[in-house]
Amino acid sequence: MSRLELDVVARVRGGRAEATDDDWGTVEAEIVLDPAFPVSALAGLDQFSHALIVFHFDMIDPEAIVVGARRPRGRADWPEVGIFAQRGSPRPNRLGVTTVEILGVEGGVVRVRGLDAIDGTPVVDIKPVMSGFEPRGVLREPDWAREIMKDYW
Repeated sequence: MSRLELDVVARVRGGRAEATDDDWGTVEAEIVLDPAFPVSALAGLDQFSHALIVFHFDMIDPEAIVVGARRPRGRADWPEVGIFAQRGSPRPNRLGVTTVEILGVEGGVVRVRGLDAIDGTPVVDIKPVMSGFEPRGVLREPDWAREIMKDYW
């Protein structure tokens, strides 16, 4: 398996100090651009209501990585599903993806709400949410997936 090298473009500042499973919807944090990138990299982002944040679960022990199937949150009442059929953090590349509300952009700082990453988390990409990239048609998901998310935000 080849190793993918990713640049850290920013870091999360604020929000939560520890990861917990639920109630992320009101969490506010800042995404602070790495000094290697010019502030102009964020130009125009403030015109969007939401952004897609791609981040690295850098605190996950590589020994905890799951490459096969597991029960989400370890719950025996939920089915065992492959790591690519769930959004858990101990995944092969330890990447997380979350759509956040943009509260403001000032200089090299993006203020956001609803980011489920902890203080200090490395951010590897920031993308504006555009309706043309969102799902087309009916979104289908199993019951356990709806249940796991009912208190998440």
